[in-house]
Amino acid sequence: MELLEDVKVHGGFQKRYQHDSKVLECPMTFSLFLPDNPQNEALPLTWWLSGLTCNDQNFSTKAAFQEHANYYKMAIAIPDTSPRGESIADSNEWDLGQGAGFYLNASQEPWKHHYQMYDYILEELSKLVIDLLPNFNQQEAIMGHSMGGFGALMIGLKNPERFKSISAFAPISNPSQVPWGRKAFTAYLGEESWDEWDPVYLIKQSTATTPILITQGGADNFYPEQLHEETFIHAAKQSKHPIQYKYEEGYDHSYYMIQTFIKEHLSFHHKYL
Repeated sequence: MELLEDVKVHGGFQKRYQHDSKVLECPMTFSLFLPDNPQNEALPLTWWLSGLTCNDQNFSTKAAFQEHANYYKMAIAIPDTSPRGESIADSNEWDLGQGAGFYLNASQEPWKHHYQMYDYILEELSKLVIDLLPNFNQQEAIMGHSMGGFGALMIGLKNPERFKSISAFAPISNPSQVPWGRKAFTAYLGEESWDEWDPVYLIKQSTATTPILITQGGADNFYPEQLHEETFIHAAKQSKHPIQYKYEEGYDHSYYMIQTFIKEHLSFHHKYL
């Protein structure tokens, strides 16, 4: 593993690494924020999953989260959004292929050989990141934006024993019922196994009570066509699953919205970590 960048910011350190992934069969980059920790306190770990077209640097350079993460003494891990490289299957469309891995395990050609993002994050990358933490307190949370918001809901609900809290900005919360999700699921999964990746189905089946926070901007140009939240919220309430949903007038789909509410999300996770 190679350290590509190590920058001091708000007292902590924003790092970027490259490694050869055995799961994805290609080189991968990821970013990691470590707070200032002179007393070597045990640190919790929060995962951030980015949206379509992003890589591991968008959040670290645009979200202005480091001051708050340093205050809460919270490490933040930021994976890339897909496998990358000339030999990796891709699409001419911006919402499918490289930069659009949807954090699942693909089962269809030509995607299944590399697009195993679920296993990559939960297994391979997790081991690498935790080894980089100077003192880990065994507590994790997960959050994300748009496609990454879907990833956070899906991964968090599938692994309630691991993730203590979940949050999302403008998530694709019911992918099987919106164009982005149907396109990705059809390509990566074919006609089967959609339920096991859809947060609506997962929360209906869940017996866990992992707290969830969702923030949606009212001026989001992808709302409500791609970001249809009513079904997910209804399913959560039917399952008596604790959820906070905040609809914020005037905010769009950009990192300006994330900057505005990132402190609230990190404070939310801090309560459970």
